[in-house]
This record gives sequence, C-alpha cells and structure tokens, in this order.
Amino acid sequence: MENGLWEVLGSKGLLKKHEFIRILVQCLYSLGFKNSASCLEIESNISYKYADYEFLEKQVLSGDWDSCVAVLDRIFDHSKDDTRNTAVYLVFKQCLLEYLKRGDVSLALNVLRKQAPMLRMGKEKIHRLACDIVYSKEMEPGEVDSCLVQGWRKKLLVELEKLIPLPIVIPERRLEHLVETAVMDQIDTCLYHNSWDAVSLYKDHCCGRDQIPSETVQILMAHKNEVWFVQFSNSGKYLATASSDCTAIIWKVLDDNKVELKHTLESHQNPVSFVSWSPDDTKLLTCGNAEVLKLWDVDTGVLRHTFGNNNTGFTVSSCAWFPDSTRLVCGSSDPERGIVMWDTDGNEIKAWRGTRIPKVVDLAVTPDGESMITVFSDKGIRILNLETKVERVISEEQPITSLSISGDGKFFIVNLSCQEIHLWDLAGKWKQPLKFSGHRQSKYVIRSCFGGLDSSFIASGSEDSQVYIWNLKNVKPLEVLSGHSMTVNCVSWNPKNPRMLASASDDQTIRIWGPGKPNKPEN
Repeated sequence: MENGLWEVLGSKGLLKKHEFIRILVQCLYSLGFKNSASCLEIESNISYKYADYEFLEKQVLSGDWDSCVAVLDRIFDHSKDDTRNTAVYLVFKQCLLEYLKRGDVSLALNVLRKQAPMLRMGKEKIHRLACDIVYSKEMEPGEVDSCLVQGWRKKLLVELEKLIPLPIVIPERRLEHLVETAVMDQIDTCLYHNSWDAVSLYKDHCCGRDQIPSETVQILMAHKNEVWFVQFSNSGKYLATASSDCTAIIWKVLDDNKVELKHTLESHQNPVSFVSWSPDDTKLLTCGNAEVLKLWDVDTGVLRHTFGNNNTGFTVSSCAWFPDSTRLVCGSSDPERGIVMWDTDGNEIKAWRGTRIPKVVDLAVTPDGESMITVFSDKGIRILNLETKVERVISEEQPITSLSISGDGKFFIVNLSCQEIHLWDLAGKWKQPLKFSGHRQSKYVIRSCFGGLDSSFIASGSEDSQVYIWNLKNVKPLEVLSGHSMTVNCVSWNPKNPRMLASASDDQTIRIWGPGKPNKPEN
C-alpha cells in the first residue's frame, strides 16, 4: 500500500495526498526534471508508476510479447474485457510487424495460429489484422533499424497507456490539465476577459475594463451629415463609413491604432446606408435603401462597377460577399427585385424572386459560404443552405432592423424594434434565442455586432446616444459608453484588435474607442 494513502490536502480536505504527489512526480518527469522526480519518489515512498505498468513497459521495450500479454491479463483481471482484448491486439500487431519486417514469416504465422484465439476475434478480423500489417507503411522494403523498432515500441506504449485503467496509469500531463481547467473556469467567470495573453498563476484571474474598448480615443468628423453605417475590414487595417451625405469613406487604421482618411467615395445620388468588405479587403460595396449597388477599388478609391441604375429602380438595401471575393449577393427592399447573386463584373449568376422572397431588410453570408441568412418582411429570418437547398425559417414577434454574424459563423444576432437583441445559433439546436436588453430602440434602424476575443461580446448602438456592450454570458449590459450627442446607428468591432471599437452617429461623427481605465487589477 502506498505511503499516505488516506491523508488529504487542501482546506476542503478533497485532495488525496498520494494522488497529488504522484501527479507532481509525473509533472517533473514530463518537464525533464528526472533527478528531482526520482528524489521525490524516494522521499515520499510514492512511485509515479505502478509495478505492473513498470513491468509492462520493460517487456514492451525489450520485445517480450508473451510477458506483455501476461501482465495485461493481471491488469485487466478479466479475459473477456473488450479493452483488454484491444490492448492484446495491439501487442500482437506489433509482434507480427517485427517478425515480418525481419523476414520471420513462419514465426509470424505461428503467432497468428496460436495466439490469435486469445483475442476472441473472428476469422475476418484476423485476416484484416494480417492485411493491415502486410500493407502498412512500416512494411515497405528496408533494413530493420534498432532505433526504428524502439520508436515503434514507444508508440505502442503510448497507445497502451490510453487503454490501461486508473490508477495504474495517470493521464498524460495531468497536472497541466488540472491547472489549465482551473484557469479556464476563472476565465469563464471573468466578464471582461478579452486577451490572448497567458494568464498568471500567482493570483486568481480577474480582468478590468481596460481589457475592452470603453474610452474615446479619436473622433472622426469628415462626414457632413448623419453617419448611418460603420464597418472594419476583415484584416482590421481599414474602416469604412456610410452617411446620409451620399458618400462613403474608406479610412486607414495606422500601426498606433489611429485612423486617417484614405478615400472619399462620391458617386451616389442618395444617402448611403450600407457597406460590405470583400474577404480579401481589396473591394468595397456600397448601397442604400434608395440607391444602387456600387463596387469600389479599396487601394485607389476608383469606382469599378455600378449594378443596375437608379432609373430602373434596382435599389439595394443590403449586400454580402462570398469567401472567394469574386461573387456577391444583394437584397432589395423592393419585393419584385428579390435577391441577386452577381460576379464582380456585373454578370447575374443566380436570383431568388417571387412571392416567397418579399422585402429584404438585411442579409448575410456565412464565412464558409455555405449558408445565406436573410431578414425579410420585418419579422422573418430565412436560413438557406446554398449547397443542400435546405431552408429553415425563424419567426420573431417584433420587427427586425438588422442582422450580424459571429466571426466563426456559428451564431447570429438580430436587433428588434422592441429594444432587444436576440442571439440565435445557426445550426438550429436552440428553440429560443438568448435575449439582451438595456439599450434604446423604437424608431430607427440600430445595428449591433459581435466582437472581442472569440466573439465573446456584443456591442450595439442606441437611440439614447450611447454605445452598449454585453458579455455573451450576461444579458445585462457590461458597459455603457457615453460620448455621442445623438442616436448611435451602428457599431463595428475590429476583428484583429479586440480592444478597438468604432461607432457611427446622427451627430455626424465616428468615434473610435480604446481600452478604458482599469476598475479591477489585471493579473
């Protein structure tokens, strides 16, 4: 019996001392501190490895396959145990492999005839075992190298470790797993966590508000009227804004996170209310409820194409790109126009029109290009798998004003005129959405977005001139950002900088938000 078998550690008395020491010894060995690990084993009289496993290890590395089977029988204590049979199968497979590699065909056949019945397998499985070995990569012509054989045997030990029950074998890197699990639990309860940095183990983890964008760091004032839309590019190196002054602006994000004007896009005759970046960030689409769709070159600011014209009435309310950056889709607020897929030269590829495609409020394409999400007739959400043609419809009880997809394409949010934001899963496993509230929305189109580390946050504009931020784990606002003087129409979180946010307002400005002052110590 191990020393200290019944002793416990910790203020709660939940940790068995002998298990704790075994795990410490394992950790020291895995980190390369063999002498320290050996000293701890001697001083505590607690061995990291059970005697049976140590014996098994020696027999595997020496190639004594009969002894391997014998010790496996002791470990599993039941010849009909399926896991035991799997372990014995792996041992025989290694044995056969080595015999055949050395050219000892008769020995290999003898093993198959005499030992295979111990596996309690049918003839088909035995034949498959033989075929697996004969046609394996290891059986390719070549001399048998002792180092190569030892490598095979070490791999066999790794596979056997996965099968041998506790406590004979401790799962690999057990202490690291336990500590990492504890850290992850602390991160999961930290509403401000927003960093890829390693977490300190010296204190319990708790972030402050300096981890999220909550202070104005720059105000952009190039537009001459209300700013209705804002969106960072996929690389986070650019920002685009759209305004009721009939222009859109491309801004460049500098290395110090300051933003400067790059191009003013002047071609629209009516207010611009929507923009969309191509996945490769080389092209930008602009449109508006009373405007046509235009395609711009980001580098030069030159208009490359206009889809339709104002005289034909082909006005576009929203648009989105496919992952290849050569195809795009747009939806019209005119039911007769429906939804159209184009290439960048203006050639129509596909269209969805008719009574089943009413007024399109907003649309988006998932990052993998497999599904298209459409908000139509104010309260309906249609999710169409473009490959399988399978369609799912979600009905909201209140009018929807906007739609946004998470960076991983697994979730989407919709803003409702009832002052709620609903979070849905794209896979359709949820029967009800998660609901976030606190902001103000009753008269205008307000847009929200995902953001931060792993899209862990939601940000939204509001009719009370403030920006609201939620952590997905809490339906109540985490932060309310003041600064604008009129309705905040749209927000965008930099996809490459989790501490940078932009907001567009009726006060004709765009605010850039950066990390706030800490209200809690950061570890």
